[in-house]
Amino acid sequence: MNSNLVLIVITSYFVLLFLISWLTSRNVSKDTFFTGDRQSPWFLVAFGMIGASLSGVTFISVPGEVGNSSFHYFQVVLGYTLGYFVIAKVLLPLYYRLNLVSIYAYLEDRFGFWSYKTGAFFFILSRTLGSSIRVFLVAGVLQLILFDQWGIPFWVSVLITVSLIWLYTHRGGIKTVVWTDTLQTFFMLLAVVVSIYLVCKDLGILNVTDFVSTVSNDSRSEIFNWDWKSGTNFFKQFASGAFITIVMTGLDQDMMQKNLTCRNIGDAQKNMFWFTTILVFVNLLFLSLGVLLYLYSEAKGIQIPVRTDDLYPLLATTEFSAFAGIVFVLGITAAAYSSADSTLTALTTSFCYDFLEIEKKYQKQDQVKVRKKVHLFFTALMFFVILMFRWINDQSVINAVFIIAGYTYGPLLGLYSFGLFTSWKVRDKFVPYIAVAAPVLAFIISQNSQKLLWGYQFGFEVLILNGLLMFAGLYLLRKKA
Repeated sequence: MNSNLVLIVITSYFVLLFLISWLTSRNVSKDTFFTGDRQSPWFLVAFGMIGASLSGVTFISVPGEVGNSSFHYFQVVLGYTLGYFVIAKVLLPLYYRLNLVSIYAYLEDRFGFWSYKTGAFFFILSRTLGSSIRVFLVAGVLQLILFDQWGIPFWVSVLITVSLIWLYTHRGGIKTVVWTDTLQTFFMLLAVVVSIYLVCKDLGILNVTDFVSTVSNDSRSEIFNWDWKSGTNFFKQFASGAFITIVMTGLDQDMMQKNLTCRNIGDAQKNMFWFTTILVFVNLLFLSLGVLLYLYSEAKGIQIPVRTDDLYPLLATTEFSAFAGIVFVLGITAAAYSSADSTLTALTTSFCYDFLEIEKKYQKQDQVKVRKKVHLFFTALMFFVILMFRWINDQSVINAVFIIAGYTYGPLLGLYSFGLFTSWKVRDKFVPYIAVAAPVLAFIISQNSQKLLWGYQFGFEVLILNGLLMFAGLYLLRKKA
């Protein structure tokens, strides 16, 4: 693609984002950044959350991963539906009843000071790593199709990326994010639909019936894996999907902060149910696109890249039409920013409320200054983590995201499970030590599981193991209610 054309497209997109930011940042109060004044329409939140949930990982990595593991990822997606049901019926009512801004304040009420800080710390750790990886993936694509042609090094392109996110979120916060996520979701879905249409047209697939038949008859569209030893076994993937959803959405300040901007619990639950339905369908579209991309490559004699994450960007920018390339650039840009903007807002909220206790320790006139400094700090932190990941990563990004989640969200899963399903108290000062020990033990067990467990191989369900170890540790330190 012509680099000047790419620049025009991205610039136009950001003009639109800044316009939305300006409109949503007028007449803001000190709480607007954190709560959106609790006036967000539920349908807007539901649609925007699709983009934030999918991010660049689904957009780029899922279609490419089809060549390695077929449609097995869809087993995880099916597990999502159970997880979202639990969030809507168990966690959202809890958060609304307690009128929380930071969802980790529940842990202080339930267990004490150190449990509260432990939960908030593991969220900040997990979200910083996970979202930085998501931005890394998309920054790599933008580097390939734009910045390399101008001789601009990767670190400069990443700096530009995170700086732009900071610029359009630093005033309106979550109120701005709810609206920008809606726009970003639209462009992301437009890109995948246009890509499917153009590939189908080129391959002679003329209607929906032919499309469904072509995808379903391809060996790469196999969904279910019943081999109990395999890391992609159905029961492992389904359970992993359910628990990944509970921790990465229900116990995640980033995702819950959007839900908590709805007017009431009814709207928040309605948002969650519609969001779940659409998300399953959209993931199926991305997987189907993956099959079509491989069929297209085989038909044209195009060599598959060593890193399957590069397949979709390669075809979209070098093989497809200029129009398809433009739509792809819009989609990948939207994918980058739909995840990162809300993450920066959530990290700022969590740190301000959970560690700085901004409402208790600072005067009203000082709170905005403190919040802006924290927001800038996390922008810089994300920049450095992205560069670090570029040096060490050697696998599919979607796998890296779920592996990191398995080890960093496990303590949160154990803490909330113990709090919700038992009436015991714990020896609060020991909770941070258990939270560190649980993921370390989970890692040791998963690395040696084939020797210890008769050939059993852990996949994403290491999250469940981690959570169980945390729960067991809390049980050993329990006190009567």
